[in-house]
Amino acid sequence: MTSTIKVNTIQNTCGADIIKESSNTITLGASGDTVTLASGASQTGFGRTGTVDWQTGSIKTATFTAANGEGYFANTSGGAFTMNLPAGTAGNIVSVVDYTNTFQTNSLTVTPNGSQKIGGIAASAILNSQGQSVTFVYVDDTEGWKNVQDSTSNVIGAAFITATGGNTIITCGNFKSHIFTSPGTFCVSGISNTPANNEVDYLVVAGGGGAGGYSGGAGGAGGFRVSNATCMPSPQTSPLATPTGITVTATGFPITVGGGGAAGPYPASPQAAGVQGSTSSFSTISSAGGGFGNSYSGNPPSNPAGGPGGSGGGSAGDGPGSASYTTAGTGNTPPVSPPQGNNGGRGVHRGAVGNGGGGGGGAAAAGSDSNNPSSPGGFAAGAGGAGSFVVSGGFAGCQGESGPVSGARYFAGGGGGGTGNGGSSAAGGAGGLGGGGDGTSAKPGAAASTAGGTNTGGGGGGAAGGTGPQAGRAGGSGIVIIRYKFQ
Repeated sequence: MTSTIKVNTIQNTCGADIIKESSNTITLGASGDTVTLASGASQTGFGRTGTVDWQTGSIKTATFTAANGEGYFANTSGGAFTMNLPAGTAGNIVSVVDYTNTFQTNSLTVTPNGSQKIGGIAASAILNSQGQSVTFVYVDDTEGWKNVQDSTSNVIGAAFITATGGNTIITCGNFKSHIFTSPGTFCVSGISNTPANNEVDYLVVAGGGGAGGYSGGAGGAGGFRVSNATCMPSPQTSPLATPTGITVTATGFPITVGGGGAAGPYPASPQAAGVQGSTSSFSTISSAGGGFGNSYSGNPPSNPAGGPGGSGGGSAGDGPGSASYTTAGTGNTPPVSPPQGNNGGRGVHRGAVGNGGGGGGGAAAAGSDSNNPSSPGGFAAGAGGAGSFVVSGGFAGCQGESGPVSGARYFAGGGGGGTGNGGSSAAGGAGGLGGGGDGTSAKPGAAASTAGGTNTGGGGGGAAGGTGPQAGRAGGSGIVIIRYKFQ
């Protein structure tokens, strides 16, 4: 049995209308009242006001079909997938948001039902912007689903740094490393509300020096400066690291990556020294270019000292009959603490016995002196000083990643000196670990000298005193790496 109650007006005890019928209009509640449905009750016929019910208990990670009136969080971190729209009728509404900020890597495809349209076109739409959130309303069969809201300005808590820039960006765990192999800008677009999280680590290596042009001293390594504020394990971090990084603000930081210095030409009159490498810099950190290697200049004797720089260049032996060592280039010039490099090695000349150039200084060790034999045949140039290491995998903290520093665990090795002696045991100096170029000798069949390693800051290998294989070589270009915690 069904009962029906019909009244024109229901009032509360104070006389205010709760339900009132007037003509064809029914008013529910009075001004200032709150209308509440009983527990378990549902409503129909009230329509929507442009909002959706967000499905927080069902994060989407694979292809699914949306329902009218619902909003979804799409997690594409595991791969791209599709959201199928329901069969639309006028007033239907569906929303979706990038749950993990990964749409730019793995997109979300939005596909209409059957022959229905999105924005007047019967085709799928692709959402591929990081942090994108979109709301679709079905208008009519002409336009179909219209996008009434599209936001890519995803507002997130500023817990860590957000930044762009660099030739390569490596993500490893909670850290990112921006690798600059050429000049650019490190752009910080967001900083943390916690000041300690705004400190970044750096590796700044300058260009290596070029070698001298004849029986030449080798080029010194570019200056090497590194920090360890983010507490990488000490066995993986250079002993030259300072515990203080750079605190950044939301701005752009110009990055300078120094080029390697050119080798001295041969022939020239007088024989020419190499060229100092160029400076690399980030914020307040500046590393000086490697000192040039000098060249034998013939008679009368001169003082073919190596050039100063981040690490000093090797000097050349000079002058017939002289048995004294010449002056090597000084490292850590200008001085910083911890030091950015070491002195070069000394060259020597012994008349008919021969002559040899000193090795270039490296970040971790000085260049070696050329030997000073008393008889022909055993003259050897000085070896380059060793460079210093950074965390495995080029400062990123990951093993086996690819990129311009893959396998380059050491930086800023000094070049090996060259010798004009052609005796049976004559030898050019070996380049220092970390990109130092090898020197050569005048012995027939000797291996050619080599340039400093690209993006290592290694010094150039020294010359024997000729062109082609006997020529000296240029220093290697530098590198800048910035590392920080991003989550």
